[in-house]
Amino acid sequence: MISVNKLSIHFTGTYLFDDVSFIINDKDRIGLVGKNGAGKSTLLKILSGETEPESGEIVKTSGQTVGYLPQEMIPDSKRSVFNEALTAFDEALRLQKKHKHLTEQISIRTDYESDAYMQLVHELTEADERFRMIGGHTMQADTEKILLGLGFLKPDFDKPLTVFSSGWQMRVELAKILLKRPDTILLDEPTNHLDIESIQWLEGFLINYQGAVVLVSHDRAFLDNVTTRTIEITLGRINDYKASYSEYVEQRAERRQNQMAAFNNQQKSIDDIESFIERFRYKSTKSRQVQSRIKMLEKMDKIEVEDIDNSSIRFKFPPAPHSGRVVVEAVDLIKNYDEKLVLNNINFAINKGESIAFVGKNGEGKTTLSKIIVGELEYKGKMQLGHQVIIGYFAQNQAAMLDGEKTVFETIDDIAVGDIRPKVRSILGGFLFGSDDIDKKVKVLSGGEKSRLALAKLLLTPVNLLVLDEPTNHLDMQSKDILKNALLQFEGTLIVVSHDRDFLQGLTEKVFEFKNKQIKPYIGDIYDFLESRKLENLKQLEINNKNTDNSRNDADSENKISWEKKRELDKEIRKINSRIQKCEDEIAKIETEIHRIDKVLANPQEHQVEFNKGDIYKTYQNLKDKLDKQMHEWEALHNELILMEG
Repeated sequence: MISVNKLSIHFTGTYLFDDVSFIINDKDRIGLVGKNGAGKSTLLKILSGETEPESGEIVKTSGQTVGYLPQEMIPDSKRSVFNEALTAFDEALRLQKKHKHLTEQISIRTDYESDAYMQLVHELTEADERFRMIGGHTMQADTEKILLGLGFLKPDFDKPLTVFSSGWQMRVELAKILLKRPDTILLDEPTNHLDIESIQWLEGFLINYQGAVVLVSHDRAFLDNVTTRTIEITLGRINDYKASYSEYVEQRAERRQNQMAAFNNQQKSIDDIESFIERFRYKSTKSRQVQSRIKMLEKMDKIEVEDIDNSSIRFKFPPAPHSGRVVVEAVDLIKNYDEKLVLNNINFAINKGESIAFVGKNGEGKTTLSKIIVGELEYKGKMQLGHQVIIGYFAQNQAAMLDGEKTVFETIDDIAVGDIRPKVRSILGGFLFGSDDIDKKVKVLSGGEKSRLALAKLLLTPVNLLVLDEPTNHLDMQSKDILKNALLQFEGTLIVVSHDRDFLQGLTEKVFEFKNKQIKPYIGDIYDFLESRKLENLKQLEINNKNTDNSRNDADSENKISWEKKRELDKEIRKINSRIQKCEDEIAKIETEIHRIDKVLANPQEHQVEFNKGDIYKTYQNLKDKLDKQMHEWEALHNELILMEG
């Protein structure tokens, strides 16, 4: 448990937090929410011990461990991916060496009844118990499981960490935290570095995690799936809700509505009392009643209505100029980076007015194709833009591409032309850059502010094809909603690269999945795609693509497929439940035998005959290894069952 007591901290004379208190319980799933700059990341740093508050205290229970993943960091390891992840088991690696040394010492001793011998046995038992408790016996398997879950492939394991991008290096840092299994995990925007499949894997891991989880995320779907408690940071205070994000939004609105009703009723009552006092203040016959009402006012607990920070960006895209029917067309398109083939013989056409989501694991070519479409990369084959297509492009690193030495105003004013120039200040105001902000240099802006500035640049020229590569990474919830609403009203053609399921839902009508150097189109929005991918991954439907395509126009076939799918799923669930039961039976048998040998090792004099039979230590170690293997299998089966039943 972590207790936050009367926490206060301020920047530039304004309190970021003022007398804030709350408790993080052992198995809480907490989402920290609030606008960019509200103090979410600062609070995580304080909880992790990286930053000290100006007043107040953080109290942790004895032995409490915390794992913290910041929003940005620069890993500098020279190890391979796998070996760097293994450093999470530093204690286990030390215990492994100690275990080997103690085993060698015991094997050459014959003084079974001496205190020195018993001390060695005691140390070995303690080391072995601690090694097992922290996952030492399964650290290789656990490391592989976590890395695969976060999107790495087995061939990546032996590659130096330095050959990977900063986003992939951050995944290794996340893997190390998950492998250490601290009592409390603090995550600051973890989904920024993950693709949709890895996000879904991380959701499952965090949902079933034995400790507490506190996370900052602007991914509404991720918050809804993981958290059961929401702490809102607003205007220097916190509001604590025992609810997921979507439930919190509803409860906050209802709470404020109730406050407003109670406030209005109280104000009416106060007005009536004050009116009575004024009317009879100077009448001696009413003096007692007047004094009574004055005391009533003095004792009254005044109802306050919570202030809500309603500042948010406001904009809409200019009308899209006319374009031809086919906006983008590719024929046998190939893209290599030196010897690495990324896209192989890609063929597709995007028509006017279509809204398409590019999804898939990182490194499969989503950003590469986006850059090819906008003309930033060379390629082989054919890629052609349609008649009168004008492109607006938001790159994944668009914020980093801004000139840090320019001011906010100069960034927009330098490229504004014609009728737009007089509207520069108005445009910046719509993106929350007030008169005090427009003279700031870009290099001092936060990630969210840079993203807003980069989005503002998109308004300067009317376009009919928008290509947006991860536009929401640093935007708060309100800003994302407003961007989504503006895109829904955009009259042109839209291509969005994003891992944010909530942002994509209802925004696009087609999905291009990037996989194995190819593109596979899906008709529907992101959740239609995810449902179809879940069916494929679970192998619920063992039919080929040809049969699937033919069945779409046949209602009877569809019903048959649905029935077969359910039957196959039920069959798989029964198999897994049966395997789980066998695991549990085996675990019970092994634990009984381990408990029996524990008694033998604790009192060898009372079990002298049995103690001298064979190598009891080898038997004991084999049982521990079998137990760890069964526990690992039991956990994996339960995770698989949750995925199937969910």
